[in-house]
Amino acid sequence: MGYTIKEVSEMTNLSISTLRYYDKMGLLPSLERKQSGYRNFSDGDIEMLKIIDSFKKAGLQIKDMQHYISLVYQGESTLQERYQIFLNQEKVIEEKISELEQALKVTRMKIGYYQQAIKAGTESALPREFCLQTIRNDSVISAI
Repeated sequence: MGYTIKEVSEMTNLSISTLRYYDKMGLLPSLERKQSGYRNFSDGDIEMLKIIDSFKKAGLQIKDMQHYISLVYQGESTLQERYQIFLNQEKVIEEKISELEQALKVTRMKIGYYQQAIKAGTESALPREFCLQTIRNDSVISAI
């Protein structure tokens, strides 16, 4: 079954202009067109968009995505290199998750601070250190 660009936009939460751009940049090499010239997306194209989205979230640039796609079309001789791309992507994502977990710890600590301040009706009732402490790598450091 084929999907229109509008349907794919709604399914993937990607704008129509983004989908056109990905096509123009060669990131959807198997994308077919109808006789009218309209793009006709397949399930395979949707899967490719998921990979592109994953690459984008991991910080890969368009040129890196183009390189990956060229490797796919070169065939099985590039399996090791494609595998390595995903191992590298996994590492980048794990680092981002770690950074986000750290940010979540700090946010939760600040939520606790404001809960205590609201409960006390004032910030002045709390020790100054409580306001300035943040958690980083499970050790307490001073910060605002």
